[in-house]
Amino acid sequence: MKLKALAAALMLLAAPVAAQEVKVGIASEPYPPFTSPDASGNWVGWEVDMINAVCAAAEMKCVITPVAWDGIIPALTSGQIDAIMNSMSITEERLKTIDFSDKYYNTPTVIAAAKGSGITPTAEGLAGKIIGVQVATVHEAYVNKHFAETAAEVKVYQTQDEANQDLAAGRIDATQADSIALDAFVGSEAGACCEIAGAVADDPEVLGLGVGVGLRKGDDELKAKFNAGIAKIREDGTYDTITAKYFASSIYGE
Repeated sequence: MKLKALAAALMLLAAPVAAQEVKVGIASEPYPPFTSPDASGNWVGWEVDMINAVCAAAEMKCVITPVAWDGIIPALTSGQIDAIMNSMSITEERLKTIDFSDKYYNTPTVIAAAKGSGITPTAEGLAGKIIGVQVATVHEAYVNKHFAETAAEVKVYQTQDEANQDLAAGRIDATQADSIALDAFVGSEAGACCEIAGAVADDPEVLGLGVGVGLRKGDDELKAKFNAGIAKIREDGTYDTITAKYFASSIYGE
């Protein structure tokens, strides 16, 4: 009996250990072309493909886990998710609470407005205007810092899509967001009313130093794995192959 028990124990030790699941949080609100559900409810987009590629390169078993955007950092710090990979900019303010991987993209921040409005992406150009922004984003922080004093109102939305809809309906005069997201909107039938009014002046303190994977402080092993995965797909061409499916040029930035 003892020999059988010993043999069973040795078999358990020799058995491969299942890879631990890494819950990668994305916002439950659509943010095309980065993340959005398709007709079957499956999440698709550039960032979804990037999550899958980075995790495969780092040999991690990742599970995409939708969470409301305004609660996504608390979900990380409380352990409901293990990482955030959802166009979250690396900022000094966020670094007080969480850590980040190396960046995996960096694109300009722009203002969209109705065609022919004459609006420019400056405090003077937005004076007396109603500006829409998504809650808990670097864009909300930027608009409050640079444009709120001269604007008629800063209107806050749960999703960027809601801000875009109000812009198209004429209920706001302008909205600020990432250039890729607003390029997709103005290039769509719903955004045919509108155009990109230009890029705002850079403010690294608010807009950050690019987009990275959000991680709990002290989770250095997971951070190293994400950094290794990002580096690998950059080196082997996977990053460029995925990007070419969605964009005409690289969005990695300088």
